[in-house]
Amino acid sequence: MALIYQGGTMRVDWTPDQIAPYVTHKFADGREEWLFDGFLFLEFKDGKGYTYSPGYDKKNATRKQWEWYLDRLFEPGKSLSALDSVIGEKKRELGDPGFRHKVTLTCFVPMPGQKDWGEVDGRALDFDSLADKKTAAKWFLDQLTERFAKAGYDNLDLWGIYWIDEDMVNTGDFPMEISEYVHGKGLKFVWIPYFRAEGHQRWRDLGFDIVYHQPNYMFTSNIPLSRLDEAIDIAQKYGMAMEFEADELTMVDDKTSHRARWTDYVEAFRRRGVFDRSPLAYYLDNHILLDIVNNPTPANRAMADTLAGHIVARRHRAQR
Repeated sequence: MALIYQGGTMRVDWTPDQIAPYVTHKFADGREEWLFDGFLFLEFKDGKGYTYSPGYDKKNATRKQWEWYLDRLFEPGKSLSALDSVIGEKKRELGDPGFRHKVTLTCFVPMPGQKDWGEVDGRALDFDSLADKKTAAKWFLDQLTERFAKAGYDNLDLWGIYWIDEDMVNTGDFPMEISEYVHGKGLKFVWIPYFRAEGHQRWRDLGFDIVYHQPNYMFTSNIPLSRLDEAIDIAQKYGMAMEFEADELTMVDDKTSHRARWTDYVEAFRRRGVFDRSPLAYYLDNHILLDIVNNPTPANRAMADTLAGHIVARRHRAQR
């Protein structure tokens, strides 16, 4: 599952050309293979001062910003629409992949204490009230599912709903209040907590179906290599899946480069059997695979080929 950051004004539009490197991968030997079979569309803030999850910007998003995001997510020719069209085009070129591409969409956070979010059915909501927070979340989930169904994508299945807050510090146990509603729509409830985030041990009690644990090794130079094994140990102890991570410094060739850390992830996941046995989410900064297409140095291509090789091999094993 690839994480696609989309919606905020600071993001790319995710046109067909921009999202194509996430659908298939062209290896150095010329062969082209299907790549990710799942896509998580997510956003933390709108880029104009409003946040959809605690702590990412100064002002809490209101219904107006939530609706603005929905319009961006379902904009024709971009985002979901672009993904659907690229998959259709690649099916004509490569044949059917043997699987349906799954999409997970994001549920925003009704911010505790917010009183200016707006109305549902003519009634102003107060997020000091649990009932009102549930009303807002259910309204948004209805919007996501109804708009997805109305779009009529030929090549995408709506599979899950992602809870955007990465810990339970600010929202308490609120996810369990909407878990049943998510499941009532026939969808999985998904979470990606940061390393040892509050609540990770009791993710099942919170109502989630699958949780991907973040190692957070990539981003800070003084975090030791042992963090990867520690993160995998925690995931295995609590029955969590794993997240693969890379940031923009992965593509830098000077002393600030995180390229070696990319290799550390690949080797740890290979050595510990993560590539063989665990569901995986891939955080690739804003658009690393697109950046590699636009800057195909030998080092960048080799990095992409290595990761794509593991993804393709995983799927081939699963399809046997």
